[in-house]
Amino acid sequence: MSIATILPTGESALRVTGTTGDREADWRVVHALARRVTSDGVDGVLSAIPTYESVLVEFDATTTGYAAMTAVLQALLAEIDPAAPLPGPSRRFVVPVLYGGDGGPDLGHVAAVTGLTPEGVVAAHTAPTYVVRCLGAPGGSPMLDGPSLPVPVPRLRSPRTHVPQGAVSLAGRQATITPAAAPGGWCLIGRTPYTVLDLAAEPLVPYAPGDTLRFERIDEARFEELAGRRLAPEDATR
Repeated sequence: MSIATILPTGESALRVTGTTGDREADWRVVHALARRVTSDGVDGVLSAIPTYESVLVEFDATTTGYAAMTAVLQALLAEIDPAAPLPGPSRRFVVPVLYGGDGGPDLGHVAAVTGLTPEGVVAAHTAPTYVVRCLGAPGGSPMLDGPSLPVPVPRLRSPRTHVPQGAVSLAGRQATITPAAAPGGWCLIGRTPYTVLDLAAEPLVPYAPGDTLRFERIDEARFEELAGRRLAPEDATR
């Protein structure tokens, strides 16, 4: 049984989508493939961009083509066990957050639409340990499943033209952090004092898909104390 489909996307890319029928297994398949493609240095591959259940593999069309690249990807997929955890250790991150106030102006709105109190929203947001599913926009935002709320959180009717770096937000049944200032329509419930994006570093953000992350409530004094520090893993095991 095939665990993924491979389809042309544009003139120089292939989209590989997990087809195991299990969302978690599909996520493992596409991220394992992305790691294999990038770590093995496959000839002609320019990049691999994994999401929840698909990975876009971009290639140099002047040196290879759809047929050759499809054969390479099929061979790599044949070596992937959908039930196996992602290769390599997972790092743990703790993100301090000052909830509400100027950094979290939508906390009350989220409480209203979910039927919780603001304290209930904070409790729900700080409860789980999140898995970084993939990196999104802007600037490598960690895409996280959760928290567990009674109903999905709708996006704002009028997106903001400026969301500051460090904003902690919710939309639908997802959570994220904004590494770089940008427009946005997610509901802002808090802000971390940490700097997440480092344009001088490689990679630009310290976490990767498969790492875990949890949020920790802090007060204003602690926010000022931590302001400007860089987000780093609790355990430097990689």
